[in-house]
Amino acid sequence: MLTLAYCRVSTEEQAEEGWSIEGQTDKLRAYASLRDLGEITVISDPGISGKNMLRPGLQQLLAAVEAGHASHVIVWKLDRLSRSLRDLMELRDTFDKYGVTLHSVCENLDLSSPAGRWFFSMMGGQAEYYREALSENVSMGLDRLVKEGRWPNRPKTGYDMIDGLLVPNVDAARVIECFRLRGEGHSYRVIEERTGLKYSTVKSILDSRIYRGETVRKDKWSDGLHEPLVTEVEWQNAHRGTAKGVRQSSDPLSGRVICGLCNRKMVVAQNGEGHLTYKCRHRGQGCDQPSRSNLGLARAVVKGLHLVGHDEDLRSAIRRRLAGGGPDAAGTPRRTRRAPPAKTLKVLNDERRKLLDLYYAQKISADGFQQEETRIATAIESVRQQMALEGQEEQLKSDLEVRFEEVARMLADLDMDAVWAEAEDRERRILVQNLLEWIKVFPDHLEVKVVGSPAFHVLLSEVGLKVPENVGVGGGT
Repeated sequence: MLTLAYCRVSTEEQAEEGWSIEGQTDKLRAYASLRDLGEITVISDPGISGKNMLRPGLQQLLAAVEAGHASHVIVWKLDRLSRSLRDLMELRDTFDKYGVTLHSVCENLDLSSPAGRWFFSMMGGQAEYYREALSENVSMGLDRLVKEGRWPNRPKTGYDMIDGLLVPNVDAARVIECFRLRGEGHSYRVIEERTGLKYSTVKSILDSRIYRGETVRKDKWSDGLHEPLVTEVEWQNAHRGTAKGVRQSSDPLSGRVICGLCNRKMVVAQNGEGHLTYKCRHRGQGCDQPSRSNLGLARAVVKGLHLVGHDEDLRSAIRRRLAGGGPDAAGTPRRTRRAPPAKTLKVLNDERRKLLDLYYAQKISADGFQQEETRIATAIESVRQQMALEGQEEQLKSDLEVRFEEVARMLADLDMDAVWAEAEDRERRILVQNLLEWIKVFPDHLEVKVVGSPAFHVLLSEVGLKVPENVGVGGGT
């Protein structure tokens, strides 16, 4: 018959003296030797919580007990077996059923007496209280972090955690590319191939609102302190046709029409006369955007595509905008103004040299030197990652300029009015998905954004849409 020694540590206890698996094993072996229990067989669950009994080591121990192979079970403390009083009672009954004696080194248990069984129950209740109190404290800490706008978990792809804040790293460019490709209608598999990210990572990235600058607690998202990697429009583009409760329409513009008042996707609805309109899902719930005919919106799209292809003045203005790096040029959110990375890197290297001088002059202790050196090295690595990220952003900007020239050449060869009139809805959808980023609806005007181009205004009257009498006109084309 075996003497089984069961050891367990949860992650937060790994580094505590005396709680390691090795430390427990030594004490249990000494206990067994002192009481002539023979050689022990050690079964362990390293780094696993004791909140339930779904642990590989504990299940192995129970299998040996139920097979009749064990006569004694030794633990360092009762809470190593479980932090649930109910589970401890169940384990005690199982051991009694198969004639196994339970030993707890710290509590010095003797379950053969009423006092011993009472003490067993009391210690089990204490372990359960500790687990619940710890869980409550952790939950309160996470709630506080999220209330402050901080991310409470491990950083996701595209971010590093520095001084408790999320900071974009070199993978941020690939995250931005994921959203851009998805916004163009590409599948997860295509995005996987083009970015080098795993399929599951791509899906996780596109599903997470962290990249909009938000943080989450218990499935509730709120504004965070960290820098977003995508804009609201880029997020909506990547999720068109996937909104919960919204059926994908066969209209060619479906998924590309956005409400200019609340930046949410507009959906197709019947106007009661057999015609299709686009309306904001939040109309009547804080948004006053009026519905707009799909025919008028389609005219605005055709007008925008025609202008990009045939208006040389407009194309020249777009080229100047892209070359100047305007807010629409790289398709990325505005960055917080900060010192150039090269200048910051020079300052940090100067700090490192001064720190070395102080250390060699024995004006700073070894511990103080190590602490400051670690801080400076971390900051230098962060700046280098930022420089790499900006280099990739410059490449994305260059790619955008190339894409604009490709689109402009394609549109220059097309009579867009004739092509749109002759095309079927399926063919129109292909044109929209490849050439149009979005069309944004305002009460007094529209904004059309062709791929690679800044957005430009279209008056409602230019495309046969009614101008509300109580709204001012939004400006020229």
